[in-house]
Amino acid sequence: MKLLIRNLARTTTEAELQSLVAAYGTVQSCNLVIDKDTGKSKGFGFVEMPKPSEAAVAIKLLNGMDVAGSKIRVKKAETKAD
Repeated sequence: MKLLIRNLARTTTEAELQSLVAAYGTVQSCNLVIDKDTGKSKGFGFVEMPKPSEAAVAIKLLNGMDVAGSKIRVKKAETKAD
């Protein structure tokens, strides 16, 4: 299951995001979205977790959590329409 994690502090790194989610299960991939012009985080990212049960726990426990002074929002990522 792919998770969308929003409202991250601009200083949060991809490694920090991965370790945050990894506390709740296996992380298959982690992608922090970076602004092409500035090279800085846009404040959101995607994490892929292979086990839906672990992803559900991560969503429940991480959504609304204060991370580096920002209250993050976590939900299942929408799939892109073709």
